[in-house]
Amino acid sequence: MLNNIRIKQTTKEITLSINIQADNTQIIQELQEKLPKLKEFYQNSNVPIRVTGKLFTEAERKIIEKMIVEEINVDVKFDEPSDFLGLHAIKKTFEVETEISETRYIYNSIRSGTKEEYVGSIVICGDVNSGAEIVAGGNIIVLGTLRGVAHAGANGNNKAIVAANTIETTQIRISNLVKEITEKEGRCPIFGIKNETIELLEN
Repeated sequence: MLNNIRIKQTTKEITLSINIQADNTQIIQELQEKLPKLKEFYQNSNVPIRVTGKLFTEAERKIIEKMIVEEINVDVKFDEPSDFLGLHAIKKTFEVETEISETRYIYNSIRSGTKEEYVGSIVICGDVNSGAEIVAGGNIIVLGTLRGVAHAGANGNNKAIVAANTIETTQIRISNLVKEITEKEGRCPIFGIKNETIELLEN
């Protein structure tokens, strides 16, 4: 059973929370299955639908919005990058070297549903599984596979990096920026900020 879209209803809106690890084919398929049930919520309601949890391109937004509007005549809103984990709290960015930052070492893999936060850098001696969140003011280094959310430089530090043995997540977050990962990178990729965008650094 597909479970990449969670539906939450309040008096002000209905939220579709999208699993950031799900690919677009899975999202479209599950949305097609859930829209008829979602339509039942609107028999006596006209609140908007908000789509959150995953960043979409403009083209992807149009596809999803069209699917929803064709089934339900309702306003559809998408979260912007600033609405996502930690990004909304960054008031300004800065550059501080992270080579000698305070570091927290975690000697195990991070399970789904777990969130680890630290003001300095974080080194994970294991994997970061899908559904887990790692938030660091400095660098994030994963000795295993990164499948969950990683937000380095979460206090606004543009010098922070995200590195892992292998990266299988769909997004990398550094400071107030987000990068969509569209294809699997090689071994030991390192991401940092260059020219105001997150780029793969040479290693």
